[in-house]
Amino acid sequence: MPLNECVLALDLGGTSIKAGVADLTGRFVLRMRRDTGRAHGVSAVVENLLVVAGELADEASRLGHDPVAAAVVVPGVVDEERGVAVDASNIGWRDVPLRELLRERLGLPVHVGHDVRAGALAEARRGAARGRRCFAFVPIGTGIGGAWVIDGRPYSGAHYAAAEVGHIVVRPDGEPCVCGRVGCLETLASASAIARRYSERSGRTVAGADEVAALVPSADPVAVRVWDDALDALSDALLTVSTLLDPEVIVLGGGLSHAGTLLLAPLRERLSHRSSSLPPPPLVHASLGDEAGCMGAALHAIDLVRPS
Repeated sequence: MPLNECVLALDLGGTSIKAGVADLTGRFVLRMRRDTGRAHGVSAVVENLLVVAGELADEASRLGHDPVAAAVVVPGVVDEERGVAVDASNIGWRDVPLRELLRERLGLPVHVGHDVRAGALAEARRGAARGRRCFAFVPIGTGIGGAWVIDGRPYSGAHYAAAEVGHIVVRPDGEPCVCGRVGCLETLASASAIARRYSERSGRTVAGADEVAALVPSADPVAVRVWDDALDALSDALLTVSTLLDPEVIVLGGGLSHAGTLLLAPLRERLSHRSSSLPPPPLVHASLGDEAGCMGAALHAIDLVRPS
């Protein structure tokens, strides 16, 4: 194959589109970010995605590269076989035929995938779980996602909704969740929940969970209680993950994972106390940060032309 062949990768989130051009080794030669335009409605989001894809193709050609495939990864429920974005509450779309639309715009083979599963694929091949056959990927941010990687491949489930870790019920008598259940992990341990619970209990508004985490070492009583509640809920959910999957390792990603030892050390201790016959799997920090989804998209696109 010519050395200048490349793939186009797009990772569409709630507020931004991360995109890039990668060669067939997975090395990015160009990256860009654009606003999703979500405030202007679903049609604007879809059109912006198509525009960015076109910009990528044009820039790749300008740089002397020849696009041979593309991939886009998105949140929510994704039918990867049909290339359809089935549902995403934070975007507001339903049953969007993204593969068909991108094929028409680009004239290339296109993969449509799930953002968290794509991130897990990237961590499996290029990141913290490289060389691991079976692991769990749990990004903790505004919400809490999850992906199972089995024999090196993310598992999507019968209805493309596997590993919804954030909606494991950890406190049956807890708070209502946006999903309709009560006491889901997200209501206690997501970054948004930690910030909300601290503000409600202290009367002091904080911008995010990082502010709450910064107060824990100074023994702020409300911060310590909210943080401990989050850690207890997380350890209960991760014990369930460990029991069901028996992973070699659990990779924690997302913004909250940047709390470092304030998160990992007490979580390891709690898991150790809760485990019985088998030792708990190691907990490690994801290494690719918020670029994991875009990297995973690039790997999916490469697989279309060079199956792994």
